[in-house]
Amino acid sequence: MVIPSTRWLAIDYFTYFFAYSIFLPFWSIWLKGEGIDAEMIGVLLGIGLGARFLGAMFITPLVKEPSKLIIALRILAVLSFIFSVGFALGSHWAWLLFVMIGFNLFFAPMVPLGDSLAGAWQKQFTFDYGKIRVWGSIAFIIGSSLMGYLAGVWGHKSIMVALVISCAALLVSTLLRPAIMPSGAAKVEGQAKVSVKQLIADKNVVRFLICVSLLQGAHAAYYGFASLFWKEAGYSDLVIGNLWSLGVVAEVIVFTLSHRLFRRWSARNLLLLSAFCGIVRWGLMGAFTALPVLIIVQILHSGTFTVCHLAAMRFISARKESEIIPLQAVYSALAMGGGLAILTIVVGFIYERVPTHHGVVFYLMALLAVPALFIRPKVTAQV
Repeated sequence: MVIPSTRWLAIDYFTYFFAYSIFLPFWSIWLKGEGIDAEMIGVLLGIGLGARFLGAMFITPLVKEPSKLIIALRILAVLSFIFSVGFALGSHWAWLLFVMIGFNLFFAPMVPLGDSLAGAWQKQFTFDYGKIRVWGSIAFIIGSSLMGYLAGVWGHKSIMVALVISCAALLVSTLLRPAIMPSGAAKVEGQAKVSVKQLIADKNVVRFLICVSLLQGAHAAYYGFASLFWKEAGYSDLVIGNLWSLGVVAEVIVFTLSHRLFRRWSARNLLLLSAFCGIVRWGLMGAFTALPVLIIVQILHSGTFTVCHLAAMRFISARKESEIIPLQAVYSALAMGGGLAILTIVVGFIYERVPTHHGVVFYLMALLAVPALFIRPKVTAQV
């Protein structure tokens, strides 16, 4: 079946983030339901994020031609589905560790490769990235709200079943054929390949990577333990799902209006805004569990995640064509994988040992955003 290329990209984002809306907010609840304690949950989630780092860092750069991006996404969708089924085959921590590594290793590169596909198509025809990427956010809203309801009715077992079904949908969506295939013309004849070593020789790139790793890494306590934290505070799975959805509603609004809101903003200034939002958001989350405050906390997700991601896309898109895919890979590996992996393990260790004051892990996340204020890349170019 042939569909418009922008629709293909929108469906890919939608099905991917629908699956992610089940895995990210609710996997700690599923693990706890399987009898895993908080420290081991932190280890499993952290190791999984480490696998995300490896997948984004080493699998993503294997795709050297834009024309091969869709084939790569199809292969990764098949492997992600296989490992999602693996969660149904046992709940021993050693088996879960193996499956977590495999699932994250192949599931994670689909984000940077999807964004690289968007970048490749933007050089072939004009479209608004924000309006396409927003479908991923819409899927997250629907998925997390629906999963909150299903988990409340059917229990934690429904979380694993929903993940398998959503990964099957992701696989089917990648098999559709876009009307305009990505072009391999981005590979310039005679142009040397850009290595990670060459990228990090640029001090601006290093500052960018450290900054986004701190800001995205500060989500470790949120991604890994917010659901457990709110459940301990007395909130139902349905309320927890709706809180996650609210954060992504705010994300949708900012993605949709990104061109209008931030057209004249540099990546450097967007990162400044994201850092301020992080300090406020994580500080509030550590101090309060009252629902009105949590609503504010979740609205600030549009600042801590969305604005940071927009800054990253702006910074990366402004680089040379030969640098886009490798830099996208390093960004996803460090900011969305490596940093989060280490911090999630640390948070799990602390969370297990301070049972009377779990909010302290969010104060630590607020502190991570502070140095980002001062090490932003010195760029003024806008895209």
